[in-house]
This record gives sequence, C-alpha cells and structure tokens, in this order.
Amino acid sequence: MKPKAAIIIAFIVAATAIVLLTTRGKKHEDGASGTGKTSGADAGGAAGGGKPSAPAVEITVLYSSEKKAWLEAAAVDFRQQHPEITVSLQGKGSIEAASDILDGKVKPTVWSPADSMVLNMLVADWDTKYHTPLFATSGDDAPQPLLLTPLVFVIWQDRAEALLKASGGTISWKVIHKAVTSNQGWPAIGGQAKWGFVKLGHTDPTRSNSGLQALYLMSLEFYGKPRIVMEDLLKPDYQEFIKGIERGVTRFESSTGTFMDDMVRFGPSKYDIAVVYESLAIGQLGNAEGRWGSLKVYYPSTTVWSDHPMGVLQADWVTDAQKVAARQFVAFLRSRPQQERALQYGYRPADTSVPVKTADAQNPFTRLAQQGISVEVPTAAEPPDGQVVRQLMMMWQRVVQR
Repeated sequence: MKPKAAIIIAFIVAATAIVLLTTRGKKHEDGASGTGKTSGADAGGAAGGGKPSAPAVEITVLYSSEKKAWLEAAAVDFRQQHPEITVSLQGKGSIEAASDILDGKVKPTVWSPADSMVLNMLVADWDTKYHTPLFATSGDDAPQPLLLTPLVFVIWQDRAEALLKASGGTISWKVIHKAVTSNQGWPAIGGQAKWGFVKLGHTDPTRSNSGLQALYLMSLEFYGKPRIVMEDLLKPDYQEFIKGIERGVTRFESSTGTFMDDMVRFGPSKYDIAVVYESLAIGQLGNAEGRWGSLKVYYPSTTVWSDHPMGVLQADWVTDAQKVAARQFVAFLRSRPQQERALQYGYRPADTSVPVKTADAQNPFTRLAQQGISVEVPTAAEPPDGQVVRQLMMMWQRVVQR
C-alpha cells in the first residue's frame, strides 16, 4: 500500500470512531432513564413551565359583537391555563353570522349569537337545507347560555313622564303606537309641543338582533299572549299596528350601539326613545349625564332575554379534537370567575348561583339604580321557534319596507 493511501484510510477510520463515540454519548444522555423516550419538556414544553412549540388544536369562536370585551378578556385567561389550545375569536352580528354559516361562508367550531331566537332560526334553516342537526340537543355540545341581558327602553326622563302618565304607569308599545302615529306629535299624549314628533329608535329587525327582539315584543303586546304562531303574523290589524309603530323610526340602523351613541351625542333631537340591551344602556348612562338631561331605563311589562347561547357545531368540518377543546372553552366561560366578571361589563351571569347584587360599589346593578337599572326583571317571553322567527322578519319586510 502506498503511504498516501494509508494516510487517507487512517483518517477515515479515526473520523468514524469519533462519530460513533459522540452518538453513543448523546444516546446515553437522552436515555438516562432507560426508556429512550423524549422528555415531556422537549415534547410539549409543559414540564418545567415551558410553553409548547405549537398548539395541539385551534378552535374558531364566532360570536355576537356585543360581548366582545368580556369574551376577549376571558380568552386571555383561558390561554394561560390551556396553552395547548388556540382560540380564534371572530365577532359578527348574529343575523349575518347565521346567514354566513348556512351558506358555508364561515365554518366556526363554536357559535354564540346574542340570543336563542336567531339560533332557533338557523337550526330550522339548516335542517331544511341539509337535513342534519347543526347542534346537539343535549350534553356538553348543546347550546348553553353564557350571559343574560333583557331588552329595555331608554328614554329621556321628561319624555318618559309623559308616556307613563298616558299609559297608567307603564311604558307600553300601545302608548308608543298612539304617540308616533298621531300627527299632533307629543301633545297627543300630554307632552310638550316643542318636543315635536315622537322619535323612536331601534335597529333593523332583518339585520340586528335587538331590532328583531323589539319586533317580537310589539307582537306579543298586540296579542296579549306569551307566544305567537305563524297565523298571527298574517292578520291585517296586527300588521297595521306594527306599521304604525315603525312610522316613528326615522332610520333603521344595523347596529344597536350606533343609534345609542347618537342618542347620547345628539340628545332628544335625534331620539326620544331607544330600544336596546340593558347591558348597552348600562355602558352609556354615565355618558349622558350633564349633556341633555337625565336618561333613564324602563323595563317593558314583558321583555325578552338575550341569553348568548354558545354551542359546538356538529358540522363535518369540526374535528373530534376541536370538539374536546371547544367543550373546555365553553366550560371555562361558564365557570364562576368568568360569570362574576360579566357584572363588570353590565351583564347578568347565566349561572344562577352567582348573585347579581353584590357589595361591590362599582356593581352597575346597584350603582345605577337611580337611573332605572333594576335587579328585578319583569316576565320574560320564551323565544319562538325558528320558522316563526323567519316569517316574522319576512312580515316586517313586506309591511314596513315595501
């Protein structure tokens, strides 16, 4: 063998020996326990307080925008406790969201509209279109309420006093109907001529949940019963009653917050009466002080709850792993700490074991009692079935918008 070839062979042998020794040493370090498995810290970052290098699962939560602040704060806390789950929050109006889910434009893991009326409507529409259930009817995946807030009237106090006197002590849809349909304006029910015509504010029932709730309550008061059926929507005298009330609405906004902002910003020149969520009123009452007089909350004799149900979709795009993660998120939102936090945002906890009235000086249900906020709420109507909700919207479009 030539000297040069011998040198090359010797170098290769030496290099191979070094590699083998290094590999054996590394195996010894990694497998010191004798199992040869990767440690928990390296696999997911849980051991030793580290974070996982990648989420185990991601869920998409489509929710009504009214509860954005509460939900975002809760999601931050949830992430700290469950770093293996990524929660993607998407806010959208309830009626628009229902339409987008039905048409396949959005494919959430979990959906939480503002109330069960819109949820019932989507369930019925989904069954008609696809002949499969969108939600479970029982168990952890079935829709469960997260927050509660009733629909209320927000009225400038001097206007409210005229309405109360005309209706015998309760703000009713019938006295509002009388006020807005009269060409005499406010003097028709004992108000001042300088107030002009009666200006009512509520959102478009075909685009906004609070407007749909307002339409439902008008219907219930007209018939004087706790629920309405399909046949009720077809009667001419009822339709004229609805049409008369809607004469008082100068513009049907798509967002409850928009006209509530305008009510505070422009005062009674824009709106005398607004129909809004109690939670929204709580957030705005303080802003009205010192601007246009006193703005107060009044509860209709029959109200309706926004119960913010949250359910895990049983659609084919939701995986088993996502369902497990979604159940954990829903349970977290319904836990006592998150339910107690709801009070800070003007909501009533859906968990009945959590008191609404507390010793906290900042609790809005005690702090705003002088502005009409009450712990006690009048009778709340049950939501109609999905087909009635759909036909209620169609009736309004035919009668009011034609």
